[in-house]
Amino acid sequence: MEDLAVGSVLLTGCDAGLGLGLLKGFLEQPRPPQHLFAACLDPQGKAINEVALGCPNVTVLALDVTDPNSIKGAVRKVQDKVGNAGLNLLINTAGTTRRSTLATETAENMTLVYTTNTIGPLQTSQAFLPLLKEAGEAEGQSGMSCSRAAIVNISSILGSIEAAEAWEERQDVCYRCSKAALNMLTKCLALEYGGSGILCVSVDPGYVTPPLGRGTGPATVEESVRGILRLLGWLSASSNGTFWDWRGQSLPW
Repeated sequence: MEDLAVGSVLLTGCDAGLGLGLLKGFLEQPRPPQHLFAACLDPQGKAINEVALGCPNVTVLALDVTDPNSIKGAVRKVQDKVGNAGLNLLINTAGTTRRSTLATETAENMTLVYTTNTIGPLQTSQAFLPLLKEAGEAEGQSGMSCSRAAIVNISSILGSIEAAEAWEERQDVCYRCSKAALNMLTKCLALEYGGSGILCVSVDPGYVTPPLGRGTGPATVEESVRGILRLLGWLSASSNGTFWDWRGQSLPW
């Protein structure tokens, strides 16, 4: 496993899937984060607690990215733990989808998916900005990196307007549009927060299975996690506002 040395990490969407996989991946690092915040909808869930059991550096948090009050509560708990050191790395993993075609897509689907996949990362990034700034402006920090201060938005190649990949296999218009909007959000965050030393990128984790149910994709959760952690270890200032896949390949917007 690649060694990504980072003091504090917050992962959203740790109930299952990639979020839970990334939590396991960080714990398997040679130098796990001093503070690892596992944010999930159900902090009493069996899967998350099996991973967190016996790990004093893991704090399981209740966090609904669609609920501003829930986000504020999580910020307070993180601040209590990290103090003036701030938060080094926020990974917006929480997401949802609804299977659809262009003919069957609905306003309800679009609203539900956009609220979680785009507005959720926006609200979470806004709320944790003060803690990310503290980490980015800490004494002795220089250059941009995920070890200093960063926001990583878990996106998808399906949100690439240029690639428009796999249209015949899955149209899922609501999902594609939400991820395209998330990519634009990443650009906006990079422009606004870069001056505070906060690196902002979008990352496609691949068609991970299980449990996302996208068939026999090219990456298992474990393979995706290894690739993402390796990628995060070498991102720098030149990467700010860019789009990558789990293999470390640059993707078109």
